[in-house]
Amino acid sequence: MKAWVLKNICDLRIENNPLSLVELPLPEPHNDEIRIRILCCGVCHTELDEIEGRTPPSSFPMTLGHQVIGLVDKAGTQSHRFKIGGRVGVAWIFMACGKCQNCTAGRENLCEFFRGTGRDANGGYSEYMLANEKFAYHIPEVFTDAQAAPLLCAGAIGYRSLNLTGVANGQTLGLSGFGASGHLVLKMATHLYPESKVIVFARNKTEQEFARLLGAYWAGDFNEQPPFKSHAIIDTTPVWNTILQSLLNLHAGGRLVINAIRKENVDKESLLAIDYSDHLWMEKEIKSVANIVREDVERFLELAARIPIVSEVECYAFEDANKAILDLKHKHVRGAKVLMMSR
Repeated sequence: MKAWVLKNICDLRIENNPLSLVELPLPEPHNDEIRIRILCCGVCHTELDEIEGRTPPSSFPMTLGHQVIGLVDKAGTQSHRFKIGGRVGVAWIFMACGKCQNCTAGRENLCEFFRGTGRDANGGYSEYMLANEKFAYHIPEVFTDAQAAPLLCAGAIGYRSLNLTGVANGQTLGLSGFGASGHLVLKMATHLYPESKVIVFARNKTEQEFARLLGAYWAGDFNEQPPFKSHAIIDTTPVWNTILQSLLNLHAGGRLVINAIRKENVDKESLLAIDYSDHLWMEKEIKSVANIVREDVERFLELAARIPIVSEVECYAFEDANKAILDLKHKHVRGAKVLMMSR
């Protein structure tokens, strides 16, 4: 089978072909595993973090990709959850131990033995992959393959982030950054909190116009003054200066939720400008989002199908995996990017 693999860490500012297309043996499922014939896989900013070494793969070479849509091709002897030919998805959470205090308390995202799809186990930039059936999901029929892929990470982690804000209907929600996750959170929030106003901070006019098109009350640049402060803000950017701006734009007692596996180091020194009275005083909170649990994916897929929430996607041929990665790194994003398998 064909697969795109990462063989070593590299700098995407100078490397144009971070992934290598290789031929690998077809994997065989064992016990409660399923083999998935992949139809498409979303392209996520976490892949940039893996490639550039901020959250590197646990071994090399590694097949990246954790927003996987495909068909069950073969099942292990103890696998009975899915029918052969059924459409399934695989998300960022590839495995957790299921036995530690975090797992038994419903916090498998915090498990010491958490494994990420495409980082600690081969993922979806491939023709086939293996997954434990307990960590795969039925995909609602209402979505096309490409529409479904971003729901498994951008949507599910956005769902977790929104829940962690604690925002109530009628309170203002801010979104700092407006890529794959941001546009899905905006669609969620306008449905769940119809009396709330959503304001969006985005780096360019195209993203701002896209946000207004989807229902944002206001959209502007990070350094612009919004019409009012937010009760909660979700930050999905890879940089640090947006943290300072978000804290300035929070109400007293407000919460900033940082939805990022890692932040880049390019402007980390901007944190030295934090002023306690302006940025942190009045019981403002900062909370990170660590991974997801299976329940996040299941509940979000059900919610997305019911509303419905349809992802805005830009599709790339499987052969153009490196182009998709470089576009995500260097160009403005409208919605989500998805690799489509050639068949």
